[in-house]
Amino acid sequence: MKGDTGPRPWEPHERAHLKDPRDASHVIFRYPPDAGFEELLRRFWIPVWSVPPGTAAPQKVLQYPVCLVVVSAHDARFHGVATGLSTTTLSGDGWAVGVMCAPAAGWLLTGTPVSGHTDRSVALTDVLGDDGARLADRVRAAMGPDPASPAAHRAAMDAVGEVLRRFLPVDPEGELVNRVVGFVEANSAVLRVAQVCAEFDLSERALQRLVQRRLGLTPKWLIQRRRLQEAAERLRAGGTTLAETAAVLGYADQPHFHRDFARVTGMTPGEFSALHAR
Repeated sequence: MKGDTGPRPWEPHERAHLKDPRDASHVIFRYPPDAGFEELLRRFWIPVWSVPPGTAAPQKVLQYPVCLVVVSAHDARFHGVATGLSTTTLSGDGWAVGVMCAPAAGWLLTGTPVSGHTDRSVALTDVLGDDGARLADRVRAAMGPDPASPAAHRAAMDAVGEVLRRFLPVDPEGELVNRVVGFVEANSAVLRVAQVCAEFDLSERALQRLVQRRLGLTPKWLIQRRRLQEAAERLRAGGTTLAETAAVLGYADQPHFHRDFARVTGMTPGEFSALHAR
């Protein structure tokens, strides 16, 4: 993935990462994919951390409906979607190069329905074979000397691009599932599966088969995950009551919102809001 200039960190609208506002353990560099990869990759994220001895820094994420490739100094793995709360605990000094795939990519990389990888991860070599090992070696060679260096990030992303380019172009069904996910994520007014069916002229059964095969999920999950991410975003921003937030998100009542948010995040909406208010 070559470019004429060094990469520049890019800060997208990030609502999935439930970062504790008191956590100063790390910095995350984010980069968009190079031109031509947009249907296969969403972005790169490269965290670099330094956690004091004897402490830990848990990172909680309401994951998007996409698979991930993550290479660190000691591991290289392919992750399916975590349907609940994804938690990674940082300790010591370290780095990782993360690749957030597009919704279409999981099936292309694995060659199988992505449902087999839901809520689990496997060694990258299990998915990419020898290419996975070569990719991990190149990323580690690039990141080892200075993991915060833009040049290191460029080299690591180039290594990813050279391995994943063979999965292009994305197939028509993959393009469709990318559009379906994009529609749900971008439209707060989408609260029912029937709305998605109408937008894409699909029966509910056809939509369910598509989302299950390509994402290992259900259409209802897509809507619920977007609502929870939007809830976290609104609670961080403050300025509205919990009842108002529940109403804006389309919940019938505040207790229903309270139960959904607490069940997945482990915190009540009030606790989450208070944490960020402090």
